[in-house]
Amino acid sequence: MKITNIEVITFRTTARSRPSKWGYGVWGDEEFESARSITKVSTDEGLEGYMMGGDRRYIEGPIKRMLVGEDPLARETIWNWMDQLCTFGHSLPEHVMGSVDCALWDLFGRMVELPVHRILGGARERVKAYASTYPNIGKPEDYAEHALVCKEQGYKAYKVHAYICWNPHTWAPAPQVPGFPKEDVAVCKAVREAVGDDMVLMLDPFGVYTLEQSLWVGRELEKLGYYWLEHPMVETRMAPYRRLTRELDIAILAPEHVPGGVFTQAEWVLQGASDMLRIDHNYGGITGAYKMVNVAQVFGIQCEMHGGGWANSQILGATTEATCEYFERGLLRPDFDYETPPPYLESIVDPMDEDGNVILPQTPGLGFAFNWDYINDNLIET
Repeated sequence: MKITNIEVITFRTTARSRPSKWGYGVWGDEEFESARSITKVSTDEGLEGYMMGGDRRYIEGPIKRMLVGEDPLARETIWNWMDQLCTFGHSLPEHVMGSVDCALWDLFGRMVELPVHRILGGARERVKAYASTYPNIGKPEDYAEHALVCKEQGYKAYKVHAYICWNPHTWAPAPQVPGFPKEDVAVCKAVREAVGDDMVLMLDPFGVYTLEQSLWVGRELEKLGYYWLEHPMVETRMAPYRRLTRELDIAILAPEHVPGGVFTQAEWVLQGASDMLRIDHNYGGITGAYKMVNVAQVFGIQCEMHGGGWANSQILGATTEATCEYFERGLLRPDFDYETPPPYLESIVDPMDEDGNVILPQTPGLGFAFNWDYINDNLIET
């Protein structure tokens, strides 16, 4: 079997969240046109593989030249080729590498008629979920009320994204740095008081703090019994994270967005710069993420998946709770219908049972069920 084509399908859809000029904004009621893409790998035997996302400039350029005529089952060889482009030539973004790798895994799963997590060994079919909030959803009491609603829905854990690229006093966009640590802690206190002591809580400020602010916030969260503090500072500087991890009792979860995937994150472990690791399919695809999970298991630390999604679900299904404990379900906001799939999909990736567990996909490959009628009706021509 040989790869005959790799392409990016782009189509129009709608969204209701428009970021500010500094990134995150607030969720609006007005819908606007948005574009989505799908990476598709085709073979001479009629088998195909898909992954949401993809950049046409790279995939239909250097990646296509590299992969057409190659064996789609030689994923490790292809992964190393793409990794060389990422690290030596710096000519391929890691998230593009991830899209291609995931599409190849989807193809293999469809070929053998198994979900990818079963191919990887299969450890579980359900994963504990935590509700992950959209940033800037309101005042502390708004977060508290939202956390109570999530608790009533069956969630046993709740992660706060407080004020990110947003000024809570003027209620207007603001640069990512400096952040608002006192206001963030006020949100965290309100949530803890609302849900009580039996709900697991986390905070992700998305790199908005200085070292001194991170130390103060971490100590406040320790008083409130929070589980982890995620990505509190810019991650290009490892030294502040080493000090933070050394001086705080609360678990520091990082890095989240540094390039290099498994190779960079392994160095963070050796340097003592984090207590828990973070990975997702954008950093080397399923192959790269699974390598990272295994490294974390060797070191005896957790590796929490960043975000939900079809590819991350397969990693979670192939690992135990001792290494990857939670499924991040979100981003959530009050009055948002999270259970209805977008118009280009037939189902959501993460239906939840009454006990607060995400039921992982059980269909072949990554589990996608595309609404091709909608996609074809809204194609964006190249």
